[in-house]
Amino acid sequence: MEIIPPGHDDLHRTAKAQAKLAASAEQLTDSAAVQESSADRRTVLAADRTVLAAERTYAAWVRTGLAALAAGVGARTLLENVVAAPLTMATGSLLILFSGFCFIAAVWREVAPAIRPLPETRRLPAWLLIGINGFLVVVSLAALVGIWLS
Repeated sequence: MEIIPPGHDDLHRTAKAQAKLAASAEQLTDSAAVQESSADRRTVLAADRTVLAAERTYAAWVRTGLAALAAGVGARTLLENVVAAPLTMATGSLLILFSGFCFIAAVWREVAPAIRPLPETRRLPAWLLIGINGFLVVVSLAALVGIWLS
């Protein structure tokens, strides 16, 4: 137990409170630095999730386009003797045109956004997406010409 001379009790309590306050402030500073670092990391991880979500969206557009392309060609073939020829052609044409739209939309949705802050996950190269989807648009147009000429 500490012996405090008379009259110095208030002084001693004040010094003790100041020391406790300084220690608490130091803990808060350390805690704030940890929180800031953690928030920065969470922000980068959120940007990574955004990149991966954009790739899933791209894949969904391409999948939908391929399904529409197959359905357009199939509709022309399967409906040929079932419904009137103009309806068969219209159905096949609309599905094939929709497939071309899907291929274009896939690239537009993937290449257009600029994600900030910069993610750590690498994005697919724009030239690759444009090349592949450009080819798919050409295939859609060829299928459209094919169902009209056959």
